[in-house]
Amino acid sequence: MIEGTWEPHPATRWEDAFLSGNGRHGAMVYGDPGDDRVIVNHHSLVRPNGSEDLGPPELAGRLRRVQVALLSGDVKAAEDFGTERPLTWVQPFHPAFRTRIRRRRGLHEAVAGYRREVDFTSGEVTASYEAWRSRVFVSRADDVIVQHVTDPGLIADVVLDHALPGAPARLAVSRATVLTPDGAHLALRLGYPGSGLGYTGVTVARVDGGSVSVSGEGIRVEGARSLTLTTRVTRAPGRPELTDLWAAVPHEDYAGLLNRHRPLHRTAYGRAAFTLRDAARGREPAGSELLRSPGSPALLERLFAAGRYHLLSSSGVLPPRLTGLWTGDWDTAWSGAFTTNANLNLQIASAPAAALPEVVEAHSALVQGQLEDWRDNARAVFGARGIVAPSHTDGESGHTRHFQRAYPLHLWTAGADWLLHPLLEHAEATTGAPDEALTGALVEAALFYEDFLDREDPHGNLAIVPSYSPENRPANASWVTVNATMDIAAARHALTTAAVHAPGHPSAARWRALAARLPDYAVNEDGALAEWAWPGLRETYDHRHLSHLYPVWPLTAINPYDTPAPAAAAHRALELRGSENDSAHGHLHHALIAARLRDPSRVSAALDAVLGGDFFHDSLMSAHYPSRNVYNADAAHALPAVVIESLVQSTPGRLVLLPAVPAACPAGELRGVRTRFGAELDLRWSEEGATALLRPTRDARVDLRTGDGLALDGDEAARTETSAGIPSAPLELTAGVDRVLTLRPR
Repeated sequence: MIEGTWEPHPATRWEDAFLSGNGRHGAMVYGDPGDDRVIVNHHSLVRPNGSEDLGPPELAGRLRRVQVALLSGDVKAAEDFGTERPLTWVQPFHPAFRTRIRRRRGLHEAVAGYRREVDFTSGEVTASYEAWRSRVFVSRADDVIVQHVTDPGLIADVVLDHALPGAPARLAVSRATVLTPDGAHLALRLGYPGSGLGYTGVTVARVDGGSVSVSGEGIRVEGARSLTLTTRVTRAPGRPELTDLWAAVPHEDYAGLLNRHRPLHRTAYGRAAFTLRDAARGREPAGSELLRSPGSPALLERLFAAGRYHLLSSSGVLPPRLTGLWTGDWDTAWSGAFTTNANLNLQIASAPAAALPEVVEAHSALVQGQLEDWRDNARAVFGARGIVAPSHTDGESGHTRHFQRAYPLHLWTAGADWLLHPLLEHAEATTGAPDEALTGALVEAALFYEDFLDREDPHGNLAIVPSYSPENRPANASWVTVNATMDIAAARHALTTAAVHAPGHPSAARWRALAARLPDYAVNEDGALAEWAWPGLRETYDHRHLSHLYPVWPLTAINPYDTPAPAAAAHRALELRGSENDSAHGHLHHALIAARLRDPSRVSAALDAVLGGDFFHDSLMSAHYPSRNVYNADAAHALPAVVIESLVQSTPGRLVLLPAVPAACPAGELRGVRTRFGAELDLRWSEEGATALLRPTRDARVDLRTGDGLALDGDEAARTETSAGIPSAPLELTAGVDRVLTLRPR
């Protein structure tokens, strides 16, 4: 059995197509012997919709009046601030086209012996039936999609087909076909309606034996032993010369291309792994069969592997979109954007700990490539220096453009801090400190707050105004308010983090002083951490977002060890939170926070809601809503983060082992975790105890904590103390010296 997933039938829906990708090109493979289709995707393909040149409106001159009104109690004062500008979605992500190899005979009625599978360790998708076999991968070495079909006496028509669901009727379409001694060169040019922009797909077809002729819009292959298609997409202004594009496509055979690609993918994918003891008996069934057994340990194990595979495969030139790197429909929900107020953040949450620097680097490329636009947002909307991140981006523009009375995301200021945080986590795990580029961005986040935080509440604390808690509102006020808890946490974290990592900056002391003047978090009449720390604002509990628990996760400003009382209030807030429309990201966000608060029952319940809610397609890519409604990568990509957080948590000064083990994971192994204090960790656990192997790359002194019912064995046990009711032991680590920790039931 390969490490991957398989199905006993071809895909009939594009959502069930198996996926491959290199972070730039993506492939969706149906595996149908009669009509062998591969949908081609590319991260750069966004359709112009008139928004591409929009900048943020000049609102800063009106901001002071809105601030004064909100602070004086006018709960609707910001409803018209910027909302006269029409809501404009970012340019929508769309598929390129599909390659089709159509045979004269389709799949037989008797399908015994058919198998379609994807190997997570190589990124190769294969399908076979009788003498026919199709193999597809997306090369990390050569940046092409490669398909190889073997079938003695193959007779097939090959075409590049642009007619995908939702494609605009007025696409400008042109084709070219040139026969070559060993096959043919094909090209498809598509121009967007009303735009001078477009893209070009080129395919080099190579045959072994037989003959090739021009047929219709493509070619006909007759009597060949095998056929190889090598495809690349280019989105560039003008009309690039097809001869140059064809010449740039590698003309090697399938095996040579695969051999160059495989080590690059395998090394990245293989750095971490998760196995469950009780999964051994259930690893053989097809993915669709496993999905019908949501309580199966083998399902959780396979979804962890699939999530890691898909996250890696969709991250390269950019991080994953709402749909990862894949779609088979031009009408992608929410424009297939990068949504930064939960979705992208959750999708990449596992990358620092799960040893996927490729994902972190892709995310860094998105951030660094848009900083100039983020500066425009800060200046135009808030009259401030520094940076303000948008809530949505298409990967090209970072200008805020979501202007709406409901969901006034143009007034959300916490985005830059959240987007920078995984970059900081990765830096802590690897080198121990941010590099110059990241430090510069952290400084700019602090500079924004230095300018923006110039209003006070009646007690002399700084007031964050206007303030917005995505995507919720108080029960008795409008959407824009004062002192959303998320905004307080983000401001404090941005200011203190910049002061730590840029101590020589002229404003470092001022940043610390501003952070000290921010208001405390509030606890409401229900004993819960309030979503708004402003008098009179009432909670709206039934909501999919958990923005107010940002200081718990991804930050650690509230935790059970250092701040037990606020942690208890945060836990009460989690208990009271509803799931609203059962969005997948809401359930897994809930699980991540529950893991930080040491609540395994809530982690288990959230996982059960996702695994039992029919959220996953046969491809093991997920949906946004239950019953596989709206293709969306949130659940697929975020699930590995939930598993890791429930088993291992770390900060630069703390390690927590087995804090919230889900009921479905009584025994297993988690290998290759990167901690934020610079040590790699392997963990084995069962009912009898646990063993952790730490391989530190630098000296560190950390506070070691264990899950409920567990105690340290050996020398560490003698040094155990108790704080906040949770045993603690100091752990000294030396670079290059492995350390084994043993836990036993208490």
